[in-house]
Amino acid sequence: MTASPTAPLAQAARPTAALPARTYLRLDVRRVLRNRRALLFTVIMPGVMYLIFGATQNTDDRAGEGNVAFYVLVGMAVYGTVMAAASNAASVAIEQQAGWTRTLLMTPLSPTGYVLTKLAVALTVSLLPMLVLTAVGAATGAHAPLAVWVGCLLIGWLASSIFAAFGLLVGSLLRSDGALQAMGGILTLLAFAGNVFVPVRGAMLVFAQFTPMFGVVTLARYPLDHGDTAYDEHVALWVPILNLIVWAGLFVAGAAIAYRRSTSRQ
Repeated sequence: MTASPTAPLAQAARPTAALPARTYLRLDVRRVLRNRRALLFTVIMPGVMYLIFGATQNTDDRAGEGNVAFYVLVGMAVYGTVMAAASNAASVAIEQQAGWTRTLLMTPLSPTGYVLTKLAVALTVSLLPMLVLTAVGAATGAHAPLAVWVGCLLIGWLASSIFAAFGLLVGSLLRSDGALQAMGGILTLLAFAGNVFVPVRGAMLVFAQFTPMFGVVTLARYPLDHGDTAYDEHVALWVPILNLIVWAGLFVAGAAIAYRRSTSRQ
């Protein structure tokens, strides 16, 4: 039985189709790592906030299977990774100003491939504040079993990647340097509303469950507190999972639509 003459062509086409995405991913990661000012803001600021609000806590105060300092550290780690992921993705606004996205339209890189590449870059960059906070927390008295420590930070890092799509959405809609400036304020408000910085209870806890950052931070803290809040209220595991799925779907769909519309106007 002879092989089809089209088989080698089909096999060769698959890596060729993936080549633009891999190339763009490599170049974009290099670009982000060269932006020292942005790295300092997204990496150092969460560490400073932890030193102010977390490292000053009494290390004997318990929070689930760890101490309060570690509880605060997880919140700051989530905030840092979210900020890094969203801010990096929002840089699409600057790329649109420079006509870079119009150039990409002339390449084999599809809009979906562009969005997925931005998500991958954001996931890479958002790992940096997580590593910094891990070192700072370990040096200043944050305590939890190793499995809890790894579980909380790993879940927070992975779950925060959905905010790359949020940053891409905002950047595509604003299409100016103001996108990056607005991002910090928006994410800070979402962090307060989503139970990241200050524990909430009662009606505020119910409201928080519908906000985008609640699912990320609650899942990240679940290995630590198993859903039990500082005010002895319980959050079932399905609540943050559903929150994460819904907001991830909305962000990704919105980012893809906004990107297509913005590039069609260029």
